[in-house]
Amino acid sequence: MADLILYHAAPSRSSVTLWMLEEVGQPYDVELISLSKGENMKAEYLAVNPMGKVPTLVHKGVAITELAAICTYLADEFPDNKLAVPIGTPRRGVYLKWLFFNPGCLEPAVIDRAAPRKDPARRAMLGYGDFDTTMNVIADQVAKAPYLMGDQFTAADVVIGANLRWGMIFKMIPERKEFVDYVARLVAREACQRAEAKDKAFAAAADSKP
Repeated sequence: MADLILYHAAPSRSSVTLWMLEEVGQPYDVELISLSKGENMKAEYLAVNPMGKVPTLVHKGVAITELAAICTYLADEFPDNKLAVPIGTPRRGVYLKWLFFNPGCLEPAVIDRAAPRKDPARRAMLGYGDFDTTMNVIADQVAKAPYLMGDQFTAADVVIGANLRWGMIFKMIPERKEFVDYVARLVAREACQRAEAKDKAFAAAADSKP
């Protein structure tokens, strides 16, 4: 058994962790979880992740949850592929900003637009402010350079890029040229393509599981 075990539902947010694991290049095992069959709410899985969500990554017996945290951890734990900005440099703060921009701003902005409140919230109540500002901030950054951290591809690109791709596929994020070009650079990566092929196989396996 590998030191890394991913509890994964295909496709879901845990597909992003699958991509990150392919970028890291370390051996890992996958435990498939069917959300449609409620396996994520069974006692066995709740003992691993009490939130009943995926992804969960177990490394050497320690469970790590929350997508951005998992990707941050993997980039730091396995530094050979330079998927992180090292601790001790000012750019580390910018890198962390982008990693946590996804759960703090991008994803809430997209979900709030897809499932609007009956009464709109005041801008000051929302951690992301407003949808257009959130989109503009990302678009301005990826228009300047190939990746969020300039020429260096990092875990932040995995987290933000996957959400942009998913959002455009489901028409929840505008197909701006900046986003389309950025995502095209990401999906051209061999690790992303390997992860996508594996995810399709995992989805087929999950569908055939009794």
